[in-house]
Amino acid sequence: MSRRRLQKYEAVNSSFGLNITSMTDMFTILLVFLLQTYSVSEVQINPEKGLKLPASQSTVEAVKGLKISISQDSLIVEGQVIASLKNQHFQAQDLEKNDSSVIIPLMKQLTTLTANNTADKNNDKAAPQKVLLQADVNTSYEDIKKILYTSSLAGLSEIKLVTLVGN
Repeated sequence: MSRRRLQKYEAVNSSFGLNITSMTDMFTILLVFLLQTYSVSEVQINPEKGLKLPASQSTVEAVKGLKISISQDSLIVEGQVIASLKNQHFQAQDLEKNDSSVIIPLMKQLTTLTANNTADKNNDKAAPQKVLLQADVNTSYEDIKKILYTSSLAGLSEIKLVTLVGN
C-alpha cells in the first residue's frame, strides 16, 4: 500500500476519542469548592454599612435573634435607627437621668418588640428571645455595657456578639 492510500485508509477508519479525565477532574474540584463554601446556616447576618466587626476564631453557628447594631454614629435595632451617637458615645438626652446605664430609646424599642413576640406566641412554648449584637471595632466597652444592661432590663438576657471569622 502506498503512503497516500495508507493515510486515506487511516483517516476513514480512525475514530475520534474524547478524553474526559481532565473535565471530570475540573468538575470534581468545583464540586468540592462549592460544598466547602456552602452555608447551611438558616441565619444570614449582614453588617450595617460602615460597620467594621471585630475578628474572632470562633466557629459557632449563628442563631436567630433580634439584631442590634452599634456603629460609630448610630444605634440600629432591626434595621431602624433609634439613637444617634456623638463622638462615638450616647447623647445625654438618650440616657435615663437616674441611671445613666439605661438607653431610653433602646428600652422602648425592646419592650415593644418583646411585647409583640409574647402576644404572638403561646406563652408555654415561648423561648426567650436572643439578641445578636453587632458592634463596631472602635465602640467603647462602656457603650456596649449600656446596651447589654438595657437589653437585660427589657427581658433579653441571652446576648450573642457577632464577629467575623478570621484574622
